[in-house]
Amino acid sequence: MYLDLPVQNLKTMKKILHIISSPRGEASLSIKLGNAIIEKIKAEYPGSTVNERNLVTQNFPQLEEAHIHSFHTPAENRTSANIEAARHSDEGIKEIEDADIIVIGAPLYNFSIHSSLKAWIDHIVRSGVTFKVGANGAEGLIKGKKVYIALSSGGVYSEGPWQPFDFVEPYLKHILGFIGLKDMTTFRVEGSNIPGVKETALEKGISSIHLN
Repeated sequence: MYLDLPVQNLKTMKKILHIISSPRGEASLSIKLGNAIIEKIKAEYPGSTVNERNLVTQNFPQLEEAHIHSFHTPAENRTSANIEAARHSDEGIKEIEDADIIVIGAPLYNFSIHSSLKAWIDHIVRSGVTFKVGANGAEGLIKGKKVYIALSSGGVYSEGPWQPFDFVEPYLKHILGFIGLKDMTTFRVEGSNIPGVKETALEKGISSIHLN
């Protein structure tokens, strides 16, 4: 006797970490693009969960001496002050480690990233924790994650005369790759300040989303 058994869904749910660095709230194009990426992921992997980290409302402090000192203090020797100083860094790194997919909203400000995103990066790039340096050079310790960058800009930086002034994608690709996050794809909403381009910029950015 043969039983009709359901075909097993081989696509397992994913844990998604959504990093937001725009101060524009509901008007933010990088947030809208990031949400569209997440919806595509959830459609591809039903049951996926999202952990949202808004760096503007849940900001990471700028690095001070206390933070750096705590980073270089072995866990077993940390005082309560050291533990508090390392709290943001430890939380940020754990969120990355727990995620399967990371979506980072990165609006272009003055040709680079928002200061809140830079502060987050300074807390998650830690020697001996997310990277190590040995005889063969530096090695990233965060493995097996997929990263999507939701990049927004008022001008067009993916090509043309302004391309050399885009320090967002090259920097993120380098610094995140340094800690092992090498599988990165960038989607863009660009030209949002250019008449004749801005009217369809978001639609074009969302239509460009193809997961790989």
